[in-house]
Amino acid sequence: MLNDPKWHALWTNSNCEQLVHDQLAPRGFHVFLPRLQVWSRRGGSRKLVSSPMFPGYLFLRHCLDKASCADVLKTRGLVRILGARWDRLSSIPDDEIEVVRKIAAAEMLVLPHPFLREGQRVRILRGPLAGVEGIFVTDDPH
Repeated sequence: MLNDPKWHALWTNSNCEQLVHDQLAPRGFHVFLPRLQVWSRRGGSRKLVSSPMFPGYLFLRHCLDKASCADVLKTRGLVRILGARWDRLSSIPDDEIEVVRKIAAAEMLVLPHPFLREGQRVRILRGPLAGVEGIFVTDDPH
C-alpha cells in the first residue's frame, strides 16, 4: 500500500545520532536509535557505556512525502536520508528492523566469537537472541 509507513536510514554527522533523535521524536516522527553496551577507556579506566549500534545512523518510520522529507532534512546534525532523492528513498524491511530491536532489547555486552571470520553468515541458536541471523562484519570491539 502506498501510504504504509516505511523504515528509512538517516545518516548523521559524527556523534550526532542522539541529537537528531531528540529533535525528531518531539515533532511526531517515529525514530529508532538502537544502542549497545560497549567497553570504553577514558581517563585510564574502563567502563561500560551505551553506544549507537550503527555509528552515524538511526532509523525513521514514516510515510515520507515531499513536505515531511523537507521537514526531516532541516534537522540539525542530519546529513541525509539514504536514497536517490525524496521520492526514491531506500527503505528497510520491517523484519530487519525487528532483528535489530531484538538485539538492542537483549541489553547484552557484544563481543566477537573467536572462531568467526569477517563475511561469514551466522545464526544464533540459543539464548535471548535465538533465531537472529546476520553476517559477521568485523572483529574490532571498538
